[in-house]
Amino acid sequence: MQMQDVFQRYGDHLKRVEGRMDVHLRSEINLIPEIIQHLVGSGGKRFRPLLLLICAELCGYRGEKCYTLSAVIEFIHTATLLHDDVIDQAETRRGKVSANNVWGNAASVLVGDFLYSKAFKLMADDDNLAVIKLMSATTNVMSEGEVFQLVKCGDLDITEEEYLTIIEKKTSILMSAACASGAILGKAAKEQIDALAKFGIRLGSAFQITDDTLDYTAREEEFGKSIGKDLEEGKMTLPLIYTLKKCTDDEKDRIRKIIENKGADGSAVREIVAIINRYDGISAALNKARTYIDEGKAALDAFGNSEAKTCLLTIADFIMERRL
Repeated sequence: MQMQDVFQRYGDHLKRVEGRMDVHLRSEINLIPEIIQHLVGSGGKRFRPLLLLICAELCGYRGEKCYTLSAVIEFIHTATLLHDDVIDQAETRRGKVSANNVWGNAASVLVGDFLYSKAFKLMADDDNLAVIKLMSATTNVMSEGEVFQLVKCGDLDITEEEYLTIIEKKTSILMSAACASGAILGKAAKEQIDALAKFGIRLGSAFQITDDTLDYTAREEEFGKSIGKDLEEGKMTLPLIYTLKKCTDDEKDRIRKIIENKGADGSAVREIVAIINRYDGISAALNKARTYIDEGKAALDAFGNSEAKTCLLTIADFIMERRL
């Protein structure tokens, strides 16, 4: 099975998720749906809703609530993107001008807040306490991750453990919640809910690590954001962390100067990428991602063979193959 087969299998379900999103994004304040549609309508594979839908099926759920809950997950994700772009002073998102550059920081933050509050209103309306508890804990951890990343921004002494903590809190935890939410809908046993939560958190960490390697290697027109943007923002990602352990003092000083002076233009990015390649930083990062993928796939041993399980395994393999 290939990734396009997974999207084809769940295509109609994802369309129903889109329908729920459209309904719940309506507001008498026209600016709200305008900003959200600018971001939501600019692409994105609805990766987290897809995980929820598959995990719900895997655990035997056949009802309608998965569509609204999938919309909730996507609303929370979109809110974080709006907030991230303000924090990072981003100029583009998914190949388009970022919302904060069109409507300003205040509007972007407030619409992100609207999405968060809408997500929790929908969960309250559904009255599934287990899901509410899970998502409350998840969003709290995500906020911690944002603050921790801010603290460590530009810190060349950041450890691998600290970096992994940041991506787990910022990225992995929401994918984990998407998977676990599907299991909760299916009234799965605790062991299976925990297994899918672990699958999601390992998948999310691998996803972020591969995303971070693409910041050095992808083509900008494919990646949807400026290449070298992480360097420009002072974000210390795993390829660079591994490289800093091995490179010479002169090379480390050069990297420090570029990052501290926020001078990561095209030539500076190429210079740092050359140093990273010299010490196999990208390969080492991808090996870590592969370890996470293997651990995530092993967690699925808690389930028997099924098409839904095959879809999850296909997604896990896709994470390591993706170029976008």
